[in-house]
Amino acid sequence: MKVLRTPDSAFAAIDDFPFAPNYVEIADPSDGTPLRVHYVDEGPRDAPVVLMMHGEPSWSYLYRHMIGPVVAAGFRVVAPDLIGFGKSDKPTKKTDYSYARHVGWMRQWIEAVGLSNMTLVCQDWGSLIGLRLVAEMPDRFASVVLSNGGLPEGGPPPRAFAIWRAFSKWSPFFPIGRIVNAGAKRALSAAEIAAYDAPFPDSSYKAGARIFPSFVPFENNVAIPDQKRAWAVFEKWDKPFLCCFSDGDPVTRGGESRFIGRVPGTAGQPHCTLKGGHFIQENDPQGFVDCILKVR
Repeated sequence: MKVLRTPDSAFAAIDDFPFAPNYVEIADPSDGTPLRVHYVDEGPRDAPVVLMMHGEPSWSYLYRHMIGPVVAAGFRVVAPDLIGFGKSDKPTKKTDYSYARHVGWMRQWIEAVGLSNMTLVCQDWGSLIGLRLVAEMPDRFASVVLSNGGLPEGGPPPRAFAIWRAFSKWSPFFPIGRIVNAGAKRALSAAEIAAYDAPFPDSSYKAGARIFPSFVPFENNVAIPDQKRAWAVFEKWDKPFLCCFSDGDPVTRGGESRFIGRVPGTAGQPHCTLKGGHFIQENDPQGFVDCILKVR
């Protein structure tokens, strides 16, 4: 497996992400390739952990407005970059990636860092991977806060997602920063767009970002059996599970209905609707933070 590592200089101009980098090396179980995972780790090491997981095609920068307030509330916040994204290593071939491989990589990372007593905070692919991790490692998680994501197990994709999936596959251009900007329902600054572009100096770094939409398990996707096994866990999950989807995401709007009632832990939680688009962290970060602090 050939792996690229974005040089530190690519991130040097980012001035609104004041968090020290942390790194752990894992090994791909199929061929032993070493892979370096970057993560933010802020707050007291003995405090309850809030695990903030980003999705496609962002990185931990997405949570920059949320990390500080949650730490100030007494938590340890850990925010990794998925393999293929951010400051983490990037295999160069689309065939190097799979849904199951991503789950396995992040499970290795959790075990290496030694995380437990976690609240999963997730959105987009952060939920597809994060919820699978909860299902595989339930003793390490205390609660879940879910926004604009899910755990699909087949069926037809929403039209907006089908369009996005086709774009990611066929478009000759894949402008990461502009893609995030389009899904944020606010005009990001030029510096913010550049920060989302920073992990990808050229197209050779974008294999993971390009292939991710094809892995979402709609229709007859190979991951559906794994999804159903995860759902079997959540149908008995009685720890807190709070939904805070946004009102302006054409792909996931209303997605809380797939969880509330089906997951026992959703009972009695202060579920709410946040204001904004798909990347709710850019629209309503304080609302998202409030949900994290209210989960009970």
